[in-house]
Amino acid sequence: MPDTPSHSNEKPEPAPDADPQPRPPRATAGGQDIEDAVPGPRVVRAHTGASARAGAGQSRPAPRRPAPAHTGRRPQEPLAPSRQQWQPPRHDPPVWIGEIGSDEPARVSVATLWCVAVTGLLSALLLGDGLGLNLLIVTVPAALATYFAARDAGRRLRPWTLVWAVGGVALLAVPALRDAGWPTFLAVTSALALGSLALHGGRTWPGVLLGPFGLFGSLGTGLFWGIQGVRERAEGSRGRWAPVLRTAAVAVVLLIVFGALFASADAAFADLLGGLTPDVSVADGPWRTLLFVLGVVGALAAAHTAAAPLRWDRITVRPGPARGRVEWALPLIVLNLLFAVFIGVQLTVLFGGYDKVLSETGLTYSEYATQGFWQLLGATLLTLLVIGLARRWAPRDGASDRRLVGAVLGVLCVLTLVVVASALRRMDLYVDAYGLTRLRVSVAAMELWLGLVIVLIMAAGAFGGRWLPRAVAVSGAAGVLIFGLISPDALVAERNIERYRTSDKIDVNYFQQLSADAVPALDTLPEPLRSCALEGIERDLGDADEPWYATSWGESRARDILAERPIDPQWEECSSMSLRNDSSGERDLYDDGRTGDGY
Repeated sequence: MPDTPSHSNEKPEPAPDADPQPRPPRATAGGQDIEDAVPGPRVVRAHTGASARAGAGQSRPAPRRPAPAHTGRRPQEPLAPSRQQWQPPRHDPPVWIGEIGSDEPARVSVATLWCVAVTGLLSALLLGDGLGLNLLIVTVPAALATYFAARDAGRRLRPWTLVWAVGGVALLAVPALRDAGWPTFLAVTSALALGSLALHGGRTWPGVLLGPFGLFGSLGTGLFWGIQGVRERAEGSRGRWAPVLRTAAVAVVLLIVFGALFASADAAFADLLGGLTPDVSVADGPWRTLLFVLGVVGALAAAHTAAAPLRWDRITVRPGPARGRVEWALPLIVLNLLFAVFIGVQLTVLFGGYDKVLSETGLTYSEYATQGFWQLLGATLLTLLVIGLARRWAPRDGASDRRLVGAVLGVLCVLTLVVVASALRRMDLYVDAYGLTRLRVSVAAMELWLGLVIVLIMAAGAFGGRWLPRAVAVSGAAGVLIFGLISPDALVAERNIERYRTSDKIDVNYFQQLSADAVPALDTLPEPLRSCALEGIERDLGDADEPWYATSWGESRARDILAERPIDPQWEECSSMSLRNDSSGERDLYDDGRTGDGY
């Protein structure tokens, strides 16, 4: 070993193989070079203070540094990962949340804030009296708020955005035209869904299915976004708010004073003013305040969504693992054979075999029709589920696999269409025997739409299916719109009146549960049936003091008919007539076949 350098003032002789120039000193940490402390293939070299001074050519000892804190390990030993200081686990959000998220929206503009305020004000003034044309009126400023927010965010109007927006506005025409509650509920719900699709955009299945619910995610963020915008605007323009408020206050005072004077001077003007202005009382204060808050929050949520929509289309739905041809096709072929056998039996029954089937099964005519319809409706829904799962695990190695998938699923779709036709035929026979009701017309419309979806699936299999999600959404919205415009209650009244004229059977008691849409058809009945059928509807209509914006066209037309031809129901005669002519069919599931539908 070489001798240890002494502490004398003499310079040591450099080794023959050493560098001619001395190396500059390197900082050390705990006796270890910092450069060498970095993990890597370097060799860790320990230096004493004397050797460091000798290598640097120093004659005086360097000041001693404080000893490192005790860590329970040798200085040269790197810190083990398992013995590092504990850190709390970080819970990162799922990857798909970052994928669908949008950038932060721009600061809310003054135009958007004004439209939001008008939406809240109109909601408080108009929506408290019922539903009618007021929904369309409130929608106008809310739509303008979303337009200004989208413009500030740099979004452009696309064709499908226009389709969703126009469809939503068209659906809001249903409560303005019809009085029935169930079609109105479906129309308003579908209008909200289409409006959310217009704000988000969607062309894939995740986009179309999740887009209608994305608006609810902006309720809280949109409110804070609006509050922040109002605060920033108020701080920057405090001096300009006072003239605006004074101008608005003076205008309101002038309208109230001169409006009251003109109303007291002319009765016709008073009636016109009373019909145009909403009837607001102090007792309605909490309810009107709640409507104002809902209007503001809803408009801000729509505007925030337009400025920063969630990109649901970025969610990737990967297909499942491909199955072998036999493993995939054999269960579906067996299912197709089962469908074919069932359809063969249905064709036999269709050509006059009802008596034989009923005698062999022991079912009544009513039981056979109703049970068959509901079960065939369930079979149609399950078939759609089977088609979706089959597409997920279908073999996809080449053109032969595509032909196999198209052939098997195409046959299943065709057979399912025949099942849909069979279910509708059963419902038609049932309606001919026992009359039409709200439930029957609703489920028949549902079955028709499912048949249309199957046709769209077949077209997608033949021509490509990128358009299928949006086509299904459009067909559903169009079905809801048609269902509301044809007025199910009016259709129920018309069909049952036709049945009365051919079979002398009618359920007067059921007519009293219908809405005002059925009044034009029921007005054609002879007395005393007319008065007995319209008595319940007239009682539900109430007074004619409802404002114009909360009254549907069907309700207004019914009031005009009843005002022109008042009813005069006789309670005893109507009660006996309802018991005598109970043919609604709601309880004929329990008939034994001998009493038929109650006659």
